[in-house]
Amino acid sequence: MVMAAFYRVVLAQLLLRFPLTTDARVVALIVFGDSSVDTGNNNQLQTVAKSNFPPYGRDFYGGKPTGRFCNGRITSDFISQAFGLRPFVPAYLDPAYSIKDFVTGVCFASSGTGYDNATAGFLSVLSLPKQLGNFRKYRGELWKHMGEEPARVILTEALYIVSLGTNDFLWTYYGLGGRSSVYSIEEYQTFLIGIAEGFVTELYRMGARKITLGGIPPMGCLPLERTHGILFGGGCIEHYNNVAREFNDKLQGLILKLNQRLTGIRLVISNPYDILLQMIRNPRSFGFKDAASACCGTGLIEMGYLCDRESPFTCSDANRYVFWDSFHPTERGYAIISDYIVKTYLSQFF
Repeated sequence: MVMAAFYRVVLAQLLLRFPLTTDARVVALIVFGDSSVDTGNNNQLQTVAKSNFPPYGRDFYGGKPTGRFCNGRITSDFISQAFGLRPFVPAYLDPAYSIKDFVTGVCFASSGTGYDNATAGFLSVLSLPKQLGNFRKYRGELWKHMGEEPARVILTEALYIVSLGTNDFLWTYYGLGGRSSVYSIEEYQTFLIGIAEGFVTELYRMGARKITLGGIPPMGCLPLERTHGILFGGGCIEHYNNVAREFNDKLQGLILKLNQRLTGIRLVISNPYDILLQMIRNPRSFGFKDAASACCGTGLIEMGYLCDRESPFTCSDANRYVFWDSFHPTERGYAIISDYIVKTYLSQFF
């Protein structure tokens, strides 16, 4: 009660001195998406899409596996720190945290999910509508904890990060999801863009004004996909990269459309494609040794439970690798990507 009263007094004073404006600095980070930004929500789900065991997290604070698909921190953590907030973003479903911990940042993301509900169903993880449902619960908890007006300020001045799409293409369209029998690739891209539009519009209706939509990385260059093409030399699958670029272009078109349609919104893309491709093509220029394989296991197919601490092949120094497992960058890789995203796309929010 004392802490809640303190927040009310401080924010009330801020409101008197500085009228509410979306030009204000980011006061919180609110995160939706997949494993690129999930900080541990899947730990509380009945799913195989988990990473709450060693060697995951071996370079996180205290060497603790948290559910991040990485040896340490990930994109959402680094962006939070860049805005002067906590150096990590707590997961909403983590019982170690409560609403007082979520005032300056909260993560609703779920590893293995996508824009398409079928993608979430494939691994029994949180779909985008379920993530939005948890956000609604959070809004109510924040109002109760802080009072309606201070909560409104936080929800308006927060930066909303949305990072999705890779799983939709690699698992649901090209993989076992069966969407390729229903849609052409262009139709499926349009289908996903429609979902993204509806999601952003709903966030706007619920008070969000600062939003960034994450682009898709060069998914044809992920170690797992290069392994699929091992008979053809093990290079990047350029068709997948082309699909990623096309989707990112469509995402940029949606952003232009919504910035014109929704009064007061500041919607930007956060596109990791170019920087990650540079790291993959010229790893040594970034201080890496290897970008074709990953640190964990053989570095070709391991992810989740296949990335096991008993593997005799897991590297000793993850900083020398772009990728931690066959799908996700190392902490150092994420740090470089996040720094690029903050300086290239998110600097306007400082």
